[in-house]
Amino acid sequence: MPRHPNYIPHGVIPAVLLPFDNDLAIDEQSFRKHLRDVASVEGLSAITINAHSTEVGSCTFEEQRRVLEIAQEEIGTKLPLINGIWAGGSIEAARLARMAAQGGASALLVFPPTPFALGQSPQMALAHFKRIADATDLPLIVFQYPLATGQGYPKDTLLKLCEEVPTIRAIKDWIGNVQHHEWHIRTLQNLSLPVNVLTTHSAWLFSSLVLGCNGLLSGSGSVIADSQARLFRAVQRNDLAEAKRLNDRIEPTARVFYADPFVDMHNRMKEALVLLGKLPRAVVRPPLVKIERAEIMRIREALIEAGLLDKNARYAA
Repeated sequence: MPRHPNYIPHGVIPAVLLPFDNDLAIDEQSFRKHLRDVASVEGLSAITINAHSTEVGSCTFEEQRRVLEIAQEEIGTKLPLINGIWAGGSIEAARLARMAAQGGASALLVFPPTPFALGQSPQMALAHFKRIADATDLPLIVFQYPLATGQGYPKDTLLKLCEEVPTIRAIKDWIGNVQHHEWHIRTLQNLSLPVNVLTTHSAWLFSSLVLGCNGLLSGSGSVIADSQARLFRAVQRNDLAEAKRLNDRIEPTARVFYADPFVDMHNRMKEALVLLGKLPRAVVRPPLVKIERAEIMRIREALIEAGLLDKNARYAA
């Protein structure tokens, strides 16, 4: 299986969606096309699979393996693949890590294990990451949740993880607090072994990037990867006038994708791709349900406002 050696997570990394048939099976043909569409965008560093955006919580181990296989076949020679590690416990997380490494993934995005929603200690966090690191030498990305969820890692814990697990090379930063986010950027990216901050604050991406993130990892990249790549490049070269212009194009989509309830964000992105003619249907797996027609129309209006869809484009219910 193709693997991109010495890859360090950085830059623009879309997290793709996972299309389903009406019977809730994976729609492999549409997934292959979606992968090719996203990977064709100029300026990407990698593609993420088996994450929130692919509804990983509803996918079996074998389905996750198949998702990785398909991604390798379609785009694995072109871009590194980052494979999500979403598991209830550390043993299963290590099993997934071994599968991903054997399947040619170039890095792993480690979600907090389910029990952390009820609380955690530094020792628990360290034990979880060390078990994964013992299973593979692939670079690890720590998914940093908001602290209020119980699943985010306090500053001291995060520093301890970076110190004792040297394969941690980035965080996917969803801390949701500007000052704490800036602390991540200033502190982690200046460690003796730097840990890149990949923002996933897609609802305020421009503001986040200007603080100095070394990348972004976002599900909305499944729809607007080109705009995100252009925005990232503009910020990197300190062209804030161009960055503001691009942010004005992105804002309508952010407004509708990240509306309440937040859990429907990737559901909405599927509807956007249907409206753009890039997916045949927007089926999601329970407990997610299809969004109402009125919300789909708001997504359509946002795509028109963002310049992604012609206002005269026909809409089929």
